[in-house]
Amino acid sequence: MRKVLLLGLIATAALLAIASPQQAAGAKDPGVLRTGKCSGATTWKLKAKREDAGFETEFEVDQNRVGRRWNVVLRRNGAVVFRGVRRTVAPSGSFEVRRILRGGGRIVATARALSTGETCRASLSI
Repeated sequence: MRKVLLLGLIATAALLAIASPQQAAGAKDPGVLRTGKCSGATTWKLKAKREDAGFETEFEVDQNRVGRRWNVVLRRNGAVVFRGVRRTVAPSGSFEVRRILRGGGRIVATARALSTGETCRASLSI
């Protein structure tokens, strides 16, 4: 009985030693997340997480109104990496801009509603 128990403990320890590094290597990096309010009732979310090619950056603006146009600028360390107009879409009345950025630094995202002038400004460091 003792031999069976001892073998069971050794087998369990061996499995844990093998499984732990694999789990650590496969665990996803949650990245950095910031949220906030714009100058009106709209909210924003800015996320960045490490990917193979750099940092996946997502800027989301949620106005809860479909069809509104926003001027959007995304900068990394002061350099513009995206500039364009986005429209809020159904069902949530939001839009999202995603970019893979090489290297870390300070990310600043700004958006301005074309119809109302409401502004959003988000930033984080990666």
